[in-house]
Amino acid sequence: MRVLAHPTRLRLLGLLRERGAQTAAQLGDVIDEAPGTISYHLGKLASSGLIEPAEAQSTDQRERWWQATTPLTSWEPADLLGDPDTLAASSALQKSIAQAYAARFTEYIDTAATLPKEWVAAGASGDRSLRLTADELATMRGELEEFVDRWLDTSAAHDPAAADGAEPVVLVYQAYRRP
Repeated sequence: MRVLAHPTRLRLLGLLRERGAQTAAQLGDVIDEAPGTISYHLGKLASSGLIEPAEAQSTDQRERWWQATTPLTSWEPADLLGDPDTLAASSALQKSIAQAYAARFTEYIDTAATLPKEWVAAGASGDRSLRLTADELATMRGELEEFVDRWLDTSAAHDPAAADGAEPVVLVYQAYRRP
């Protein structure tokens, strides 16, 4: 968790999941970091089993391609409550993820005026305050995950190279007991 809590590594893993196999140079262009710095962070991700070498996508044998090993990273924070060190690592990772979400949403807000109107109109942001029991919250969590899984199936049906109008969409939801 500590390896992934670094903001650059978190972003690299996200890019590999979103875009598929990439080289350090390609990722460096997106993140605006030197390929050597990117390679260092990719090595850390690989040592943790979060990414692995990928089949070369070009004929240039000098390029090293990387891919994510899984489509998502998940853990159950409640299972860590008895281990202070692991809980601290989980907390650091969750804070990095929250900062990444905030940065991505800020970027959207800053660029919304340049997007087609139908995409801005289709987007959503909001919050609600509910009164639920722990069991009801757990049920809602399960239903949200099932709902997202159905849309993942739809998303997988869209070929990135096809001109079917599908674009990458970010979905973030949070549900937790207010402290």
